[in-house]
Parts: sequence; structure tokens; C-alpha cells
Amino acid sequence: MGKDRLTIAVTGLNNTDNPGPGVPVVRGIRESKDIDTRIIGMAYENLEPGIYMQDVADKAYKIPYPSAGTDLFMDRIRDIHAREKIDLIIPNLDAELFTFIRLSKQLSAMGIRTFLPTIEQFEERHKGNLPEFGEKYNIKVPKSISIQSEADVESIGEKFDYPVFVKGKFYDAYYAYNPDQVYTHFSKISARWGLPVIVQQYIKGTEVNVVALGDGNGNTVAAVPMRKQYITDKGKAWGGITLSDTRMLDITRQLIRDTRWRGGMELEMIKTAAGEYYMIEINPRIPAWVYLAVGAGQNIPEALVKLALGMDVRPYETYEVGKMFIRYSYDLICNLQQFQQFSMDGEL
Repeated sequence: MGKDRLTIAVTGLNNTDNPGPGVPVVRGIRESKDIDTRIIGMAYENLEPGIYMQDVADKAYKIPYPSAGTDLFMDRIRDIHAREKIDLIIPNLDAELFTFIRLSKQLSAMGIRTFLPTIEQFEERHKGNLPEFGEKYNIKVPKSISIQSEADVESIGEKFDYPVFVKGKFYDAYYAYNPDQVYTHFSKISARWGLPVIVQQYIKGTEVNVVALGDGNGNTVAAVPMRKQYITDKGKAWGGITLSDTRMLDITRQLIRDTRWRGGMELEMIKTAAGEYYMIEINPRIPAWVYLAVGAGQNIPEALVKLALGMDVRPYETYEVGKMFIRYSYDLICNLQQFQQFSMDGEL
């Protein structure tokens, strides 16, 4: 590939205790020896750390939440594109993906590429649809139900043994050991992410994850499994290690082949003591721990960029087993003027 400079816009710069994938995605892209890039950060909040971190975004812009309305959202994208001539946008947050997928044809007409799953792929793997998804693709999944009100909580004990998982449709997952805890989690999650709230059967075992990339034609371009070694109270991995697990990789390749998945994805599974694997969640984008895959030898952000540009990308065949990541907090010192400029002007 030539070294023509590409302008790539990236969202998900909220690198906090509930980190977005944007910063590690940028790190992977910047490590590419084939792609010369100018990175445009797109942030929803004024205090997203990726705005102010050195070597992340060459320029950062504030954008409105998609919930503010498609017209307002697209007007801002057009404004940024007029200034920056964006070649590719990589959205990294669950709550924005549906909007970006719907707008992908409009973006393409503007000269902005994306590499995202289809609406059908995105919808059928929703947490609320997971039982039907598992049956369709012959994958074991825990039993789950969607609840719409506190009145539904009373019937949970008739369908599941406690504890159960209580999950938001986009983010957040909490254990509940009794109905009172379900009420508490339901109120918190529904207020933040809306309805429905998903209640999922608890499967005892070890949580394992795979980050993967599908080319849209049924081929797995990259896949790296890992086990979480430290988990925060938000359920996020704060440390992890790559695994040698052929069964996890077989499940991943089968799923990508059968769904013809296009783009990045994260598979969250439980491995039981008997060696069974249950799919508990499918995230339709690159996860925040993707830099572990980069460090293990599979630069998934780089490969996604190349696929988006229509290049032939040779699938990764190996990765380094026993590679670890440990996340840490870091006090980033910046000037008040930077914060004020971004807050008032919407760019930095």
C-alpha cells in the first residue's frame, strides 16, 4: 500500500474506568507500517481523556449524541468532513452503532467509508435476542428474558434460580442474589440505558472472551482469545491474558462464517468446569482491550482500516499465547484553556 495520508475519524475516547475502545484503536492504527494517518477524534463529552492525550488525536471535535436527532448529527459530521476530508470513520460505542449503520450509505456518498455489520447482523445478536440467536446458529447460550417494568421482577424466581445477571441493552451488567437487588439494578440500568432490561441465567464457570474481525464474506481475518484476570465493579477487564483455546476459535470462526459478519466483534463466553462454552454476549464492535491483540501479533485496527479501503487482507494465522495486559489509571495534566476551548468551540 502507498503511504498517502489517510484521515480517520474515531469515536469512543472515554478512556476511564469504563473505557471506550477509541484510544487503543488509535494506538493500533498508529503502529501500522503501511498506513500514514491523521486521526480525528470525535467526542460526546468535554472530559473524554482521549481529547487531551498526546499522540491520540491530531484534532478533536465534539459531536452531538445520535439521540439528539439524525439531522443534527449528520450536520455536524458534514461540518467536520468539510474541514478535514475524512476517509474513514470507526465508531466504537454500542449506543451509536445503529445510527452509523443506518447512515453508512449517506456517509459513503460523501466519500466517507465505514466497515460495520449490517442492520440484520446488528439486530439479531442483541442481548434480548440471544436465545433465538443461539438456536439459529447452534451455539449454547444461557436462558434469558427481557423485562419492561418492575412488575416483571416478581416472575423471575419462577424461571431462574438466583443469582442472575441483570444487563442493560447497551452496557452495564450486575449480579443479583434476590428480587430486591433486581429491583435496584433494574431502576439504575433502565434510567441510564432505557428498556428493555435483560435478566440472564447465571452460568458457573470462567469468563473468557474473543476479539475478532470478519471480512463480510464469512472469513475470519483475526481472532484472539483471552481470560480476564481482573474485573472491575462495572464488569470491565482491568487485566487479561491471551489463551491457547482451539474450541473458542472454532466457535468464533463458525459464527463469522454463518453470519458473514462484517467488522470487529467481541464474543463473551463462560467456560464451565465440564468444558462447555456458553455465549453470554456478542458486542458488535472492537472491544476496549483490543490492544492486547495488537501486542500478541494481530493488529486488528490496522486490518479493519485495510478492509474498509477495499484491500486484500491476509488472515492472521498465529498470535502469542501468554501475552498479558494490565490497565492502569494515570493523571493527565492539561491546561484549563484546552478544556475551555473544547467546551466552547467544540474542537481542539
